[in-house]
Amino acid sequence: MEDPLSIAVRFALYTDLMMLFGLALFGLYSLRGAERRSGAVLPFSPLLSATALIGLLLSAASFVLMAKNMSGASEWLEAVPHVEMMMTQTELGTTWLIRIAALVGAAVAIAFNPRAPMASLLMVSLSGGVALATLAWTGHGAMDEGSPRFWHFCADILHLWSSGGWFGALVAFALMLRPNKVESLQSVQVLSRTLSGFERAGAVIVAMIVLTGVVNYLFIVGPQVSGVVKSTYGVLLLGKLALFGLMLGLASANRFVLSPTLEQAVHRGEYTRAVRSIRYSMALELGAAVLVLGLIAWLGTLSPEMEAGM
Repeated sequence: MEDPLSIAVRFALYTDLMMLFGLALFGLYSLRGAERRSGAVLPFSPLLSATALIGLLLSAASFVLMAKNMSGASEWLEAVPHVEMMMTQTELGTTWLIRIAALVGAAVAIAFNPRAPMASLLMVSLSGGVALATLAWTGHGAMDEGSPRFWHFCADILHLWSSGGWFGALVAFALMLRPNKVESLQSVQVLSRTLSGFERAGAVIVAMIVLTGVVNYLFIVGPQVSGVVKSTYGVLLLGKLALFGLMLGLASANRFVLSPTLEQAVHRGEYTRAVRSIRYSMALELGAAVLVLGLIAWLGTLSPEMEAGM
């Protein structure tokens, strides 16, 4: 297992890039026209600009930490030659440079949000998707070869994109559910509409997460369960699945109970209690998602095969 600092940076990077991609994507499929302009519903410009900048800093820190750990250097200065070598002579360095370029592109694109909000969010989501996809090269798929490597990467990238879509939506709803953002009937109407509109996208996202998750498990572990659950990897994986189950339960409650209740409450003009219920549910779901990302960051540093051989 890598050191706690590397896991923490990995977790922060996953969270940051998923927010960048998922939040911009949410603005495209859930909001309409002028609603996509920063400040109308969501603070796109400051939030996405900060996320892109933090992503750049975290990417640099992650790359240096990786070079230091892989080289076995005991001092930071000793790792400098290894950083240069990895950046210019390895596939990992190439994907890192692509990520940096994508994050710079996202930062530039969001600056055009006031004048062309839809085009801006489209470019940010595309750039964020590229940056998020590069994380697959730091996962288990990088250890495969030949055809399995290609398909493992495809499953990893689709898993990252679908997870980012869900996480970004949760962040968006958390921002829209802040007490000062649901004081007017118009804001609550937008909230109710986007919650209902997310039903179809959410179903596709969940299906993609489950499918790619199963494929990734088969690539990493194979068609077995008994030997894995006794390892640290297995325990963390079970924890991740339990949290995912909790998220599915909360999402189902939002879909079939809380969202319809809010829609009815909006028509009556008495929506305070309904908004509060959804706020609590979304807070729990977002908290569970953050914990899942923490476990993903940890799981990415473990190898079930190596643990089984110990």
